[in-house]
Amino acid sequence: MDRSSERNRVERWWDCSCIELLLWPRVIHKWLNIPTNSSDYSADSDDSAHHPTAAEGGLDKKGDDFQNDDHIGAFPRSRRRKSETFRAQLIDSKELRVSANTWNVGGELPPEDLDIRDWLDTDYHADIYVIGFQEIIPLNAGNIFGSEDDRPIPIWENIIRETLNNIQPKKTKFKCYSHPPSPSRLKPSHYHSPNAEHETETMLESEIDTDVEITDSKEKADEFVDSFKDSKSSKGYDPLETYLNGDKKVKPEVNGPAKLDIDRKRKPQYVRVVSKQMVGIFITIWVRRILRKHIQNVHVSTVGVGVMGYIGNKGSISVSMSVYQTNFCFICTHLTSGERDVDIVKRNADVDEIYKRTRFNSTSNVPLPRSIKDHERIIWLGDLNYRFNLSYEEARDLISKNAWSKLLESDQLRIGGAFDGWTEGALNFPPTYKYEPNSDKYYGEDPKVGRRTPAWCDRILSYGKGMQQLSYKRAEIRLSDHRPVSASYMIEVEAFSFKKLQRAFTFTNAEMENDGFCTLQGSLNFSSLIVT
Repeated sequence: MDRSSERNRVERWWDCSCIELLLWPRVIHKWLNIPTNSSDYSADSDDSAHHPTAAEGGLDKKGDDFQNDDHIGAFPRSRRRKSETFRAQLIDSKELRVSANTWNVGGELPPEDLDIRDWLDTDYHADIYVIGFQEIIPLNAGNIFGSEDDRPIPIWENIIRETLNNIQPKKTKFKCYSHPPSPSRLKPSHYHSPNAEHETETMLESEIDTDVEITDSKEKADEFVDSFKDSKSSKGYDPLETYLNGDKKVKPEVNGPAKLDIDRKRKPQYVRVVSKQMVGIFITIWVRRILRKHIQNVHVSTVGVGVMGYIGNKGSISVSMSVYQTNFCFICTHLTSGERDVDIVKRNADVDEIYKRTRFNSTSNVPLPRSIKDHERIIWLGDLNYRFNLSYEEARDLISKNAWSKLLESDQLRIGGAFDGWTEGALNFPPTYKYEPNSDKYYGEDPKVGRRTPAWCDRILSYGKGMQQLSYKRAEIRLSDHRPVSASYMIEVEAFSFKKLQRAFTFTNAEMENDGFCTLQGSLNFSSLIVT
């Protein structure tokens, strides 16, 4: 071997060694499943939220930027219990529509023009979209034990961003179907399937809101006209009225405040508040831009239960956040696979481990939830991998008859006990796993290639009061061997009423004199109203 070849070999070895040294801490972190910082996630920065192209370029903000003042975060549950009168005086109830979505994409990269509108159910606009993926990268040894491969993330996020921000605003009433009217609570022994659909008609509060910051219309119109008259562009144009009332439909070019106001109205409808990956598990949460200021105390917790009981090829990513004054928890999971009896036991054990090891590290002075069950509204979604206690032939026969209630009698999730007390909408659609590639055929119709009994592996469950389920369905996208699933909810949240607060501390001089009050000096300390 000549000296040049030897030198090239040494240089390649040196380059690889340097890269391995740089990535080694991350690999060790993954192997030992060291808990990550609760604010270790990405989100749209303020600039990228206003300009999508900037966000697509990777201008993220870390979670610390969302940890705002404690006094505007979630109202501590213990305080609420001690002061019901105070709550009634200062708190209003609001309803938000939340869309929860899960999909095991089998490590497949999506085409850039992938249509996910049906999956996200964009016909009915939500205030919050929670989107969970499993196997967002192939679960091979390199991805499981090596450094994290995040290359598919921006591709999926761009598709989501494009889909959500192309939703056309609606302000009309619509009909929705709840499956069931009151979501069935999971029981350890049996499941009672509802017999009828419940039709409701509702007007979403969020549909009345606008995603454009609008001031008084007359004031803005006057500002527009004055700005145009003062600009150089006004020379050579006919009077403004001819453009508004006549056949000339071309708007004159304007500068100044009016132009800035027009640019402001181009802000996207939805922004990303959380994105977090652990090996193949990925969760991303998007909210209406006007709702973003009411999202506080965002924390994440990851739990690996895969190889050796700690590697993140299986496990969960949980997100804790306050929406107005209500605590939410969203959990995206991928549990142990397999059809053997030992696999059922391991799946239930995975759930127990996720309960025990999910912790949200918070340095807040206000008591905030530290574990999953501390939250008031909880949604658990993912590839839970529960199967049927049926043979392949028995399952296929019931599927051919659309005998969903019979299938549920053998559903391991329903009879296993790990999710007792949780609720789930009616499963009135075919099992979502396992399909042949790019096909509507279940894997195993040809016995020569092996068989997998179909199952409802992909599930969405909820826990807590004030949660009305509106829909539960699957989408027919053939990208992977799973079909994506979505569920939508109307969820009640608590919000401080500043009008009530103002009234509570507004006294006439006469009232204060009669009651012996002293004149209030200075401004009120709002945080003192929360922390006693």
